[in-house]
Amino acid sequence: MTTTLLSTLNRFDPFFVGFDKLFDQMSTFDTERNQPNYPPYNIIQQNDNNYTIEVALAGFTQEQIKVTHLPETNNLVIEGSNEDSDTQYLHQGIASRKFLRNWTVADTIEVTDAKLSDGVLRIQLENVVPDEKKPKQIEIK
Repeated sequence: MTTTLLSTLNRFDPFFVGFDKLFDQMSTFDTERNQPNYPPYNIIQQNDNNYTIEVALAGFTQEQIKVTHLPETNNLVIEGSNEDSDTQYLHQGIASRKFLRNWTVADTIEVTDAKLSDGVLRIQLENVVPDEKKPKQIEIK
């Protein structure tokens, strides 16, 4: 599907000035969507500029989770591991595992907070649009 979309957009290329980076990102959608289903998450929109990503991480401590915002590639990465190789279990009914979640975010997104409580990691995002990117009236001389 992505190939079809890109070929369609290429027909209209003269009308899309400066969208090269966007087209490159769209071509990677197929590979990015092959992420595992663990851990489950919600994306909540509070208003036009504020979002929360909630990730269910029961059994993980704050030290076992790493949240990284990579603005140069527009990625938000959450990874963690609660595997403990030093513990000898007689029975292990609670799974230990590693995970890696990756989201592509807009270049105007800033991560403002991350909190782990009651087994849910909540990451606060804000869409900060600089004044130079906001609509403005151009004076004709």
